[in-house]
Amino acid sequence: MRRKHLVAIVVVIFLTWNFLMYYMLVSKNPGKLGSISVEDQLKILQGDIRHQLSHNSELLQHLRKFREQKLSEELDRKIHQTTTPVPYDANRFILPILLIACDRTTVSRSLDLLIKYRPNKNKFPIIVSQDCGHKPTADVIQRYVMEHDIKHIKHPNISDIHLPWPQKKFQGYYKLSRHYRWALNQVFHTFNHSAVVIVEDDLDISPDFYEYFSATFPILHQDPSLWCVSAWNDNGKLDMVSDDAELLYRSDFFPGLGWMMEKSTWLEIGPKWPDAFWDDWMRHPDQRRGRACIRPEICRTSTFGKKGVSKGLFYEKHLKFIKLNSKFVPFTQKDLSYLLKDKYDTYFTKLVKDTPEVTVAEAMSGHRSNMKALKILYSTKDEYKSTAKKLGIMDDFKAGVPRVAYNGVVSFMYRGQRIYLSPPPGWKGYNIKWS
Repeated sequence: MRRKHLVAIVVVIFLTWNFLMYYMLVSKNPGKLGSISVEDQLKILQGDIRHQLSHNSELLQHLRKFREQKLSEELDRKIHQTTTPVPYDANRFILPILLIACDRTTVSRSLDLLIKYRPNKNKFPIIVSQDCGHKPTADVIQRYVMEHDIKHIKHPNISDIHLPWPQKKFQGYYKLSRHYRWALNQVFHTFNHSAVVIVEDDLDISPDFYEYFSATFPILHQDPSLWCVSAWNDNGKLDMVSDDAELLYRSDFFPGLGWMMEKSTWLEIGPKWPDAFWDDWMRHPDQRRGRACIRPEICRTSTFGKKGVSKGLFYEKHLKFIKLNSKFVPFTQKDLSYLLKDKYDTYFTKLVKDTPEVTVAEAMSGHRSNMKALKILYSTKDEYKSTAKKLGIMDDFKAGVPRVAYNGVVSFMYRGQRIYLSPPPGWKGYNIKWS
């Protein structure tokens, strides 16, 4: 109602302004106008009209900025308001799986696992959105349409995107972003779903993939300080995670690689969706708006796609070593309300604060291996990157946020011991200049 009221005020102001301008134009200097020719009168009126149109345009710009500011303030208020858990029936919602495909005939590997572990085809409909127009891949997908009742939609625009020479090498990223925009519009506007889990055609999934998203969806739905749930841990290599498959965290870093969001989020970000590099775009403060994602200790997806638009970037050194969870965790039977912001922040802040502080050299020496967890502080970008490299975790930042970080803290395992790589007390927030 507040938004409709604001729009009504804008319309009334605009119409009133134009009426006053019209009155001023027709009544301005009537004696003078009568003493000159009709042609000169028209020129004078034309000049006045142009002048007033310029003023009208400026007024509209100010009104638009005012409206956008009010909407932004309202969104921020909703995001940061205190949350209270409410009962939610997990059996009532439908959670479609959107599989983004292109020209990999090995999409069958992803589909086989999605179908194998799917507990209910009505609750978890599978939609395969294909780009590229690759017929062999389309033929593979069609077999699943006939045998397993999945949907196969095809991106209607497979044309090349004309880019200047320096950007031509990134055409794949532009096409992928274009495809994502179209596919998500189909899910939310054509099929009218209220949420979606997005995977790509080079992902394996864990046996409890559906269970994980079913259980975390009510938390995502209740807590406006969350905007996604991801199956991915960027530091999820075999020797960097514990054996506890139940561990879940909040993260300020958008992980992707098998992730869930609600329609309300798409209505917010969809209209301004970027032309390329959509995942890094989502990590920018303008999109994240201080919100977090839920992520697991042990990944619920892993990638077998060595080559793609990223040309195998990070695959040989990192991605192929990611551990995929093999245990079924009955998440829907567990109380996950500890992931709600108020509870989680209180618990996590105290946990890190009470953990003994050591230097990176002490942690690597093993002299404190009797301790359950250790804390290493960092104060600068270079200090963080140096420590991360020594301990083997990913050392890069996106919009100033380290991978998997929450309130600046990165949690991982090192030689069987929990490590918290943490900013010092009095931390002021992420520095977007850190990259």
